Amino acid sequence: MPNKTIYVSDEDLPLFRRAQELVGGNLSAAITAALRRFVEVEEGRLDGFDEIVVRVGQGLGRRQRFSGVLLGEWGRSTAQGAEHYRVYRSRSGKFVVHIARSEQNTAVGADADKWNTGWRSWIGNWSADQTWTTTPAESLLHVADTLEDLRELLPAELYDLVVDTARHPVIEDLQI
Repeated sequence: MPNKTIYVSDEDLPLFRRAQELVGGNLSAAITAALRRFVEVEEGRLDGFDEIVVRVGQGLGRRQRFSGVLLGEWGRSTAQGAEHYRVYRSRSGKFVVHIARSEQNTAVGADADKWNTGWRSWIGNWSADQTWTTTPAESLLHVADTLEDLRELLPAELYDLVVDTARHPVIEDLQI
């Protein structure tokens, strides 16, 4: 394998030492991994894609990253909580759906139906004896190969918006 010499300034030496420590002594592996990631992100950026980082799982969950372009967003709220959909097209042409749901609060017990029908039904029921359940916030990530596969993952309004948006190129070269 050919040797390559990299000249490092004195002020950057601590960075190179730390990288070498993190990879267990093989600085070449660290440099190669960093360059591979750099090229991937920059090629995507040149093609019109952004680096997308989303949280997946319950609570803060874990972070997942990909290159994509946002095609559409949709949200709704209820008395129990809210959910937010985002749909992206990835560099490979797949469709990525990120769904973020807030903590869900549900009234249970004898008067549960009243709390779900609006504030007028609460009048006269100011008892401190209320019962409810709470589920933690969560985020999900789904990948669909085609627009047809995407249909079952989205509310109808968002699906129609995404289909319309997906038909347009990410970058349109104008001959002007």
